Amino acid sequence: MAVDVPSFLENRAGENPCLCETGGELCERVGVAIERSQRYLLGEQKPEGYWVGELMVDATLAADTIAYHHWDAKIDAGWERKAANHILSMQLPDGGWNIYYGGPAEVNATIKCYLALKLAGVPVTDARMLRAREVALNLGGVPRMNTFSKLYLALLGLFPWDYVPTIPCEVILIGKWFYVNFNEMSSWSRSMLVPLAIINHFKPTRPLKNNINLHELFPEGIHERDLALPPDPERFTWRNFWLWMDRVHKFAELFAQHGIHPFRRRALSKAEQWMLERFEGSDGLAAIFPAMLNALIALKALGYEDTHPQVLRAERELKKLEHETEDSVRIEPCFSPVWDTAIVVICLHESGLASDHPALKKATEWLMSKEIRFRGDWQYKNPAKVEPSGWVFEFENKWNPDVDDTAMVLLALRKIPTDNPPARDKCFERGLKWMLTFQCKDGGWAAFDKDCTKGVLEKVPFADHNAMLDPECADITARILELLGYEGYSVAHSQVQKALRFIRERQEWDGSWYGRWGVNYIYGTWQVLRGLRALNLDMTQSWILRARDWIEGVQHQDGGWGERCNTYDDPVFKGQGPSTASQTAWAVMGLCAFEEPERPSLKRGLDYLVRAQNADGSWTEDEITGTGFPKVFYLKYDMYRNSWPLLALASYRNLVRRLEASRQREIDGHVFPPASSSAMAGVQVPGRQP
Repeated sequence: MAVDVPSFLENRAGENPCLCETGGELCERVGVAIERSQRYLLGEQKPEGYWVGELMVDATLAADTIAYHHWDAKIDAGWERKAANHILSMQLPDGGWNIYYGGPAEVNATIKCYLALKLAGVPVTDARMLRAREVALNLGGVPRMNTFSKLYLALLGLFPWDYVPTIPCEVILIGKWFYVNFNEMSSWSRSMLVPLAIINHFKPTRPLKNNINLHELFPEGIHERDLALPPDPERFTWRNFWLWMDRVHKFAELFAQHGIHPFRRRALSKAEQWMLERFEGSDGLAAIFPAMLNALIALKALGYEDTHPQVLRAERELKKLEHETEDSVRIEPCFSPVWDTAIVVICLHESGLASDHPALKKATEWLMSKEIRFRGDWQYKNPAKVEPSGWVFEFENKWNPDVDDTAMVLLALRKIPTDNPPARDKCFERGLKWMLTFQCKDGGWAAFDKDCTKGVLEKVPFADHNAMLDPECADITARILELLGYEGYSVAHSQVQKALRFIRERQEWDGSWYGRWGVNYIYGTWQVLRGLRALNLDMTQSWILRARDWIEGVQHQDGGWGERCNTYDDPVFKGQGPSTASQTAWAVMGLCAFEEPERPSLKRGLDYLVRAQNADGSWTEDEITGTGFPKVFYLKYDMYRNSWPLLALASYRNLVRRLEASRQREIDGHVFPPASSSAMAGVQVPGRQP
């Protein structure tokens, strides 16, 4: 989208220099960086009005797709060569594959990629395959893979079904009358498990041609002692109970294969109906790769012909996720236009772009068009009588609007006028009321559902993808507090009180907060501090200052901040990792919450962002800073490296201007105390004491 950038920039660097005593030069550099960043982002806007950055992930999606094509016996040799090239490009020097940039080899990723290359014709004697084989064996081989990976292998005859944990179709029949039921699982798990349950029933194994196998990746051979899931040493545990139930399910499966399972026919029919219903209004099932691929396999297992419209549609939606070049194919897990657009709108507006600028108005109108006025699957956990609203991450996914995207969109909508302000206001009001009904019992907010936290579900044998639940988290809760603060909600408001108590109770001993949807403690801590600032709390309280001290304590010598995904495995690594633009931006915004623009750590962080900016206004970032499922799946949001730094720079400049304006009013004899001295300052937040 072509934009005449100079025509809209307000208070450009040099025209209205910073008034701060020692930071004038820095403020001027910040202003130049803001202008460059604005220009770059405006050039990235799509003609329809939205922004979308690529979601970059590990090599397993390409590997899974190669395996699927061999199961389906439809192999495009040219496409497969490109996919293999992509997989090889991501191989580590030791021979394995990781699940996040800079991380160690991981067993599921390594074996999936090894298999895909073997299927693509790379000889097992190739040096790269020999290294991969050694790494896979050192990691425990095929028996150490998770349930979903083993199920994919079973489809190709590479792993015995007897040792794949059963996913019974009947789970979809269990209603709210039972403590552990279908809707107590996270929305993404439901979308993955329903088609997998159908696959589990039919077990549509299609052995590979040329007798391809993975015998070389079973360290102890294909023997029960190495294939069966190990029980807990203690006899009476939930895990052992579910392992016993798995044996019961496998016994029942013997009857189901002969049509004498009492509920199987009904369960299969309902699972099929559930899946087909959720194709409607979505870019594939749940609009995310694992569920979409599972659904396609399930359709074929159910007997749908290759020419059936639903099969063609499922294949078409999966194909959209591919980025094919002359030499490679990489695959996104989904698209993120709503999320990216909301963030960029916030950044551009906060950095001085006029509210009525055409780019912002067009983006706002696009966001409003994506509001979901449909009572989706959220209604089962949240039966509140509220008008349906909400937004999703992707282009279309009407069954699963989520709280996190909704909060971000509302932050974007609140200040941008449109040609129809009443429609914008009603849209905002609906979304806010809808979002507030999702507050959980303990005061926090989760991503998709309400009170989806029954820990017993994490013990079922097929729950090793670390995503069965949708727990409340500090980062989403704090983002909602940020929105409520801007909207004038008082800390005396009952929902705010509960949320603040939740925040206090989730603070780590060192002052930081865990970040569920971003990597990791830097993300969680920044978002909490920004939320508290928006509520106008007294930021000099000891428990809040401990968070500031933690941020400063993990700043790097180069002035930046960085943290890797290994913090989810062991928090001893928190705050450690190469400096990145996005994580430095988060830390800078966390420090801005204390309204101390001359603080050395803050100025060093700003200096890092300014120095790291490219000439075109972008930033370069290789590290992964987004989280899908902790310990299992991570995302590199390509838009993060360019949006969050702009918001950080703008937050600092706005802080300086606000404080200087207040100082000038004092000089003129009109005393307006800063925000930290307002009527809300000194309010004590309920919760545990540090």
